[in-house]
Amino acid sequence: SGLLSRLQTLAPTVRTLSSSKSFSQNIPSCLWKLGRLNHVAIAVPDLEKAQSLYKDVLGAQVSETVALPEHGVYTVFVELGNTKLELLHPLGEKSPITSFLQKNKTGGMHHICIEVDDIKAAMTELKKKKIRILSEEPKIGAHGKPVIFLHPKDCHGVLVELEQA
Repeated sequence: SGLLSRLQTLAPTVRTLSSSKSFSQNIPSCLWKLGRLNHVAIAVPDLEKAQSLYKDVLGAQVSETVALPEHGVYTVFVELGNTKLELLHPLGEKSPITSFLQKNKTGGMHHICIEVDDIKAAMTELKKKKIRILSEEPKIGAHGKPVIFLHPKDCHGVLVELEQA
């Protein structure tokens, strides 16, 4: 009977803890909403080999190569069931991918892209929160939509791209 009385004493405490605020109630409201993961970008030193891996070895649907001179990259998208991979290869001498590949000879994850419902509102609020944005205005990204990049030092070491949904 001693064990039963101890359990009965603990039961109200357990109920109190489980009824505390849920995690989502602690998130401050914003004028914009973070959406789904659009893609994970991978810098590759050999674009043809990378395309072949995903298409021929893994059987994925792979897009044609598209040049984006304003971003200094060639892009290829690998379609996955719930998101995409973006393969990045340098285009031009000033490509940001060139310096990345100099530090990471075999390539690697370059950035993640998350959709937002209002990129201008996101920019305004993130600047107020001291998150550095790597351009003054959004640029048109690989999907033909406005994008911005957030400084990796302000995002725990991850280069984050936000794309207008």
